[in-house]
Amino acid sequence: MNTINRQKVTKRTTLVLLILVLFSISGMTQKTQTPNQPIQQSADKLLAGEFQAVAYSGFRSGQYPDRGEGAVNPSYEQVKEDLQILSQNSIFSLIRLYDCGKNSELVLQIIKENNINIKVMLGAWLEAEVSNHEGCAWLNDPIPRKKLQGNKRKNFEELKRAIRLANQYPEIVVAVNVGNESLVDWTDHLIPVETVISYVKSVKAGIKQPVTVADNFLWWADSGAELAKVVDFLAIHTYPLWGGKDIDEGLNVTIDDIRKVRLAFPDKMIVVSEAGWATVASEFGERASEEKQLRYFNELMALAKEMNITTFFFEAFDEDWKGDPKNAMGAEKHWGLYNVDRTPKMAMKQLKKNNN
Repeated sequence: MNTINRQKVTKRTTLVLLILVLFSISGMTQKTQTPNQPIQQSADKLLAGEFQAVAYSGFRSGQYPDRGEGAVNPSYEQVKEDLQILSQNSIFSLIRLYDCGKNSELVLQIIKENNINIKVMLGAWLEAEVSNHEGCAWLNDPIPRKKLQGNKRKNFEELKRAIRLANQYPEIVVAVNVGNESLVDWTDHLIPVETVISYVKSVKAGIKQPVTVADNFLWWADSGAELAKVVDFLAIHTYPLWGGKDIDEGLNVTIDDIRKVRLAFPDKMIVVSEAGWATVASEFGERASEEKQLRYFNELMALAKEMNITTFFFEAFDEDWKGDPKNAMGAEKHWGLYNVDRTPKMAMKQLKKNNN
């Protein structure tokens, strides 16, 4: 072999060795960064001391919140019935509300007047301040600037109501959530993160309860660093069904979602503010069923108890006002643990039986 050929072989060998070393280092780094990161929290990280909670919206057939044309709200007796169903035999003593409108104020009033054993994570609903027509699949046209300006004024009023209600019902309201899925890139009510941060600071200055923001787990993990500095805990959403998964993968997907947030924020308290399983859904086919909701509920709540992570199951009751009015089988209508007529589905039948 001549000198020139030996030099080529030597260079080629050196290059191969270098590549192998780089792959080795890359593998070591990947193992370091994709671990079985513990998600367990200490018991003092439970919101109101509860691991098991539920998202509540009491709109029945023919009722709906105000989305621009006025609301048709449940009556006093209907809300009272709902709260008694949820709290009976201490099934749920912590619920999540999504806004500070008349209906939510009625919920707080009824809890107090009837001495119902329920605490509340109160929500401040934020309307769009940015037109996300290019990112949101169901926004076909830009939101007019005048509408966005009006929304900003409405948001200021909503924050004022949140502060007032948290101070009026300090023994019931255990936390305030500012905005729901207002930051994730597919939302129809997008708000700049800098604005949300300012809103959080405003609410924190006006109340004594902890303040958070609820959004998709991946947004928190990838984009939530600045917001995490000002909230008291992270409120995250995780939905294996929307991610295309079936029940055999459901719990592991949820654990992985929580772990991603834990990796990004090792020392921050986490609350799962939404996780659920639809029982009927044209979008999911056979992946949606009462049997699978039952299994996911049981597995999720066992995880919540073991890991000391307060988990709000989505949701208490089916809401047939949601989604496409022409599609009665649409997923948005069928996440409830109870049917819209308040009859229990399988998960609640089992839970009540176990608690009796």
